Amino acid sequence: MMIFFLFKPMHIKQQEFVDVPLFELSSFSLYELNKKGLNNTMIGTKGTRYSDRYTVENIDYTDNSEKFIANMKADNGIYKDDIVYLEGNVTYTREDGLVFFTQSATYNKKTSIAHTDNSYVSYRGKDKVTGSSLRYNNLLNQVSSKNVVAIYNFQEKTK
Repeated sequence: MMIFFLFKPMHIKQQEFVDVPLFELSSFSLYELNKKGLNNTMIGTKGTRYSDRYTVENIDYTDNSEKFIANMKADNGIYKDDIVYLEGNVTYTREDGLVFFTQSATYNKKTSIAHTDNSYVSYRGKDKVTGSSLRYNNLLNQVSSKNVVAIYNFQEKTK
């Protein structure tokens, strides 16, 4: 009986894990297919699958679903709800020669829109454009930007 009076029960803290990875892979590769063939690829040095998203280190994402193939590379990426969130040394390259560089961007797979609110540098051939934000529609080939500075090289027509 003395034991029940002298010793108090221990209170053990329980930790609830809400965001537990389902699996983690090194040399991560994900290929998304549809009826037409290869739709998208996502490659990285390390990939983690959660219940609602993928996180990828050194992400290399290619969207092959539109007229022009678009490729995005970054230090880190999150793929969630058909949106790719890119962070760190982002490079966006399109098959027709358009390239832009920034530090963070998002790409909406459904609308084919790449967007950044950071400063960027864009190139197409010898043409160069800089700005403070960019919204690029890969499907419609439309660009909108703020604080734009552009350097274009015009070619004269020869008779």
